[in-house]
Amino acid sequence: MSGVPTAHIWLPYTQMQGHPEPLRAVRTGGSRIILEDGRELIDAVASWWTACHGYNHPHIVMAMEKQLNAMPHVMFGGLVHEPAEKLAARLALMLPGALNRVFFADSGSVAVEAAMKMAVQYRLNRGDTGRTRFLSFRDGYHGDTLAAMSVTDPDEGMHALFKGYLPEQVIAPIPRDEQSNATFRQLLHERRDQVAAVIVEPIVQCAGGMKMHDAATLKTIAAAAKESGVLLICDEIAVNFGRTGTLFAHSQAGIAPDIICLGKALTGGAINLAATVATADVFDAFLSDRAEDALMHGPTYMGNPLACAAANASLDLFDTEPRLQQVATIEAQLQRDLAPMATLPGVVDVRVKGAVGAVQVADLHHLDWLKAQFVEAGIWLRPFGNVIYTMPPLTVTPAELSEITRAIAEILPRWSALESDTR
Repeated sequence: MSGVPTAHIWLPYTQMQGHPEPLRAVRTGGSRIILEDGRELIDAVASWWTACHGYNHPHIVMAMEKQLNAMPHVMFGGLVHEPAEKLAARLALMLPGALNRVFFADSGSVAVEAAMKMAVQYRLNRGDTGRTRFLSFRDGYHGDTLAAMSVTDPDEGMHALFKGYLPEQVIAPIPRDEQSNATFRQLLHERRDQVAAVIVEPIVQCAGGMKMHDAATLKTIAAAAKESGVLLICDEIAVNFGRTGTLFAHSQAGIAPDIICLGKALTGGAINLAATVATADVFDAFLSDRAEDALMHGPTYMGNPLACAAANASLDLFDTEPRLQQVATIEAQLQRDLAPMATLPGVVDVRVKGAVGAVQVADLHHLDWLKAQFVEAGIWLRPFGNVIYTMPPLTVTPAELSEITRAIAEILPRWSALESDTR
């Protein structure tokens, strides 16, 4: 047990041997995490991009307390309930086109799994066999479960270890110019008889390194999918609900996917819930007199009433509080504060989109040192890959955001000097 933090916990994405003892959180509030020793940290990553309204928003807390007393959970097989019906109706009204059939899940990865099963079975139910592959993109990330791993970047992603175990998909670079657009279209056309759907993270590929593309690129991807007769899945789990400046990222391209995956900020970061929303056309392919044509998927906690109550309260806040205006303010401040860092040693790019700011370096080492430095500065920030990034709560104050960007600006040169000393 020597050198292993905590007695029984297995931490995510962590080499447990020799890893520093994790910090112990005891309370949250607003944009802050309060530690057991009394220190307060400004959360620069919104608890893995979930706490869009900040922590402990009273409206969400009140809705959850009311639902907890009435019915915290009931199975969704053969039973429905008002919180889920209300949430599904609201999502259908908010989303574009014919996206109006909501399948609830309990995590983002499971929502992606459901979307992929929908796409494959959509073809099978229509008598179109052989289309069981997916086209996804370099630098993409779609989750840690089996099918979701298979459409994640196979070389640069965290799942390269599982090559040979995962289903083989068609992986392409994001088309960013005329030549790559033509290459992408040709690849999709050639493989259209094998491909059930294209899956993409619209506007920002988050876990793949905060890589960003513009609306024109997304429009190109959607048009190519339509031309080749394959479905389009938008995985918005990380970028939905205002993160990129609009309620849904894909709307910036004026497109409507066939299937969309939602999660993370869906409940305002209060409890886990995700959703896979399909068009009427996709849903109708599952209607028949044959039981085997039904979608055979059902997470135990899908449609959890407590989570649906939190999500409905979160949507209330998007109606009553100025979240998108706050995102625009955050974007302007991030652009202003991060731009000068482009000239710092080791920095190769600075990117901002909505409430996402990323400073990319040539090679990111000394991660434990970096994390400790940010904690010392009163900031909870988790660099990964080759980026030091922030995706704060949308309610973060300008003063708190200044503390985040100031910490990055002050720590980066010290990190660069450490890199030089250890080469």
